[in-house]
Amino acid sequence: MRTFDLSPLMRSTVGFDHLNRLLDSALNTDASASYPPYNIEKLSEDDYRITMAVAGFAPEELSVVVEDGTLLISGRAKEDDGERRFLHRGIAKRAFERRFELAETIQVGDAGFENGLLEVALKRVIPDHKKPRQIEIRSEAAGVKTIEADAA
Repeated sequence: MRTFDLSPLMRSTVGFDHLNRLLDSALNTDASASYPPYNIEKLSEDDYRITMAVAGFAPEELSVVVEDGTLLISGRAKEDDGERRFLHRGIAKRAFERRFELAETIQVGDAGFENGLLEVALKRVIPDHKKPRQIEIRSEAAGVKTIEADAA
């Protein structure tokens, strides 16, 4: 696996520390990162949805937390009561933790659980001070009167 040295880039930038962390986490993935499977959908220009397949989990065994621009979805199954005997156990109920880095303008909405799928709504909300605005152009020349004089 290749590693990238971003130190020359980081020496000439200020405030992009999170970018280094984001690239690091994207390049250092392992096999457990594929569980549980999920989709990220773009529903409209500003609306997104993460759908995660969490078969076998109950809603109370799942947790959705937002902290410092990171969405953390985790699941921890309750212990079996021991009365069930499996001949084949293909539904994985192992504990998981999945992190999603969110842009500053993304807000997490509500979460729903139906038919073994956990859905988390995301919305891009741009604050008024970051939205484009029209600036009026004033001209001082419009209010100045010119007196015409004949050249001698």
